[in-house]
Amino acid sequence: MLILVTGGVRSGKSWHAESMLTTAPSVSYVAPGPTVAEDPDPDWASRIAAHQQRRPATWTTVETRDLASALRLEGPVLVDCLGTWLTATIDAHAMWEAPSVEVTAMVGDLIAGVVEVLAERDDVILVTNEVGWGVVPAHRSGRLFRDLLGLVNQRVATACDEVHLVVAGRVLRL
Repeated sequence: MLILVTGGVRSGKSWHAESMLTTAPSVSYVAPGPTVAEDPDPDWASRIAAHQQRRPATWTTVETRDLASALRLEGPVLVDCLGTWLTATIDAHAMWEAPSVEVTAMVGDLIAGVVEVLAERDDVILVTNEVGWGVVPAHRSGRLFRDLLGLVNQRVATACDEVHLVVAGRVLRL
């Protein structure tokens, strides 16, 4: 089954996604966001360490921004998360200041490749953030991120069998 897990920050999304795979003998855990080496912030390092410590020893961590390739790995795949992937992708392409239409086209092309691979799978769980419920961000980069992640989430959701919304640790199947 293909499942997209969405919700707010610290809502329990990752824990929920991981809990659906606890009986799998092995899982490829795709971490597409900044590594500790790229972002030396101690809070980020602490979050990464907490995620790693709660995962079973049989899970393999794959740090990559090439989601389409990562989704071709054998066995169950968990991607955590599309929001960190989006940030890292825009950073890698130095497109925070590029015209919105160019950034949208680039992200759209990448997500089209992801959706194409998802059509061939039945054992992927993707985690993402829900960012459109708050105030309009004051800065262009915040608005760009919000709009692009909304686009990414919609396109990935259409490829999934289920979408789970996690709010305060509670799961709603949409």
